[in-house]
Amino acid sequence: MYKVTSFMDYMISPVPIRIIDRKVDKSKLNLKTLTVTNVGHLPGRTLRRTAATFQTWALVYITGGRGYYQVNDGVNQPVEAGSLFWFYPDAVFEYGPEVNGYWDEYYFNMEGERVKEWLEYWPIHPGRVTQVGTDDSLQNKIDRIFMLMENGSPVNVDRASLLLESLLYEFIWSANQIPESGKSQQMIHILEDISNSLLQPIDAAELAKRHHISLSTLRRSIGEYTGYPLNEYIHRLKAAEAKNILLNTDLTIKEISDTLGYKDVFYFSRLFKKYVGLAPNVYRKNM
Repeated sequence: MYKVTSFMDYMISPVPIRIIDRKVDKSKLNLKTLTVTNVGHLPGRTLRRTAATFQTWALVYITGGRGYYQVNDGVNQPVEAGSLFWFYPDAVFEYGPEVNGYWDEYYFNMEGERVKEWLEYWPIHPGRVTQVGTDDSLQNKIDRIFMLMENGSPVNVDRASLLLESLLYEFIWSANQIPESGKSQQMIHILEDISNSLLQPIDAAELAKRHHISLSTLRRSIGEYTGYPLNEYIHRLKAAEAKNILLNTDLTIKEISDTLGYKDVFYFSRLFKKYVGLAPNVYRKNM
């Protein structure tokens, strides 16, 4: 399994924090237009900053606590759980949790021409706090970005950058969505939830409960929308993810089985061969 290290820095927070820098030279990356340079998780942050400047772009997401964000002596904007804001060059920032308070922070530093395209074509508003909410699917993507950055191989840094763009798209969609209550919209959330939960065992009953429907309704709806029974749909998605891991990491078959929530490596291998047509070790060798 991938391991993310934590350490203490009492100047920032009284609880352990995580900071992961890119471990490979940029020249080894295939994705040139967007690169995550480092990521950080600062739970219980108490540090406040004044007159702060930045050389690159950074996306900041707050999942707990309260505070403020100010750009170039502008309006002092409130920050709370579910808030999103940016740091960028050629501006001065004051920000941090309330006095005697805290916030839980995730940040993603990045570089590349893709950021300019976002600013031109996406509804992004640098200098403004945006409320995007909090939910399990967003947190799952964040955890996967950290896992990929911790692994540190060039291909996984590329994957982390692509996943960050996907996360940003979800943030923007959450901020601009028109509330909908139709069955199709609910199924989109359910399928996204499944897709974002592949690196763990998926409990169908818990999944149904999370989306406020019965287990029988969940099974029937998945069959209608995907053409596969629920368990087969999940196994197929996990087999596709296993293909990516086999080709892009040096993890053993047992480690991949554990990563995808299969405790029995022989069961995992049988499923993989059923849906891919080759045993995992043969697929890795041939591809």
